[in-house]
Amino acid sequence: MSFDAPVIAPARGLDPAWLDYNGHLNMAYYNVLFDQTVDHVFELIGCGPGYLAARNMSFFTAEAHVCYLRELKPDAIVTASAQVLDFDAKRLHLFQEIRHREGWLSATSETLLLHVDMSVPRAAAMPDDIHAKIEDMAAAHAGLPRPERAGRAIGISRKPSSEA
Repeated sequence: MSFDAPVIAPARGLDPAWLDYNGHLNMAYYNVLFDQTVDHVFELIGCGPGYLAARNMSFFTAEAHVCYLRELKPDAIVTASAQVLDFDAKRLHLFQEIRHREGWLSATSETLLLHVDMSVPRAAAMPDDIHAKIEDMAAAHAGLPRPERAGRAIGISRKPSSEA
């Protein structure tokens, strides 16, 4: 199976209910757009809505780091992409971008997902077929540069105070 590098979800407009009182996309709905992009990736690798019903397994988000770079206004049309940065038997590390149709970057999200056996529920190894598809997607993404914003930490940088 071949995958786009990066995977790009279909373009879409913004739901008017997602706008806040400042007249732009509310921060929570950037996460909705990122989540819908992950759902697109899951469809491609066979972990869509039927995965839970068929295998009693799913993916949970363990951690996410969102950077809001440029606001999206009501008439925006956006695309969101996903790049596999790393994976192992139980985890999937993705980097995502939301871009305006004009090409500028609006937001990024770095996400760590856990594969979960819902009968327990706890992290569990992915079935071989799913792992193989993620391996194929990661191979397709291996030639992409590591995103500049990947691996960022949040905090307030302080200069050391000078002694008198």
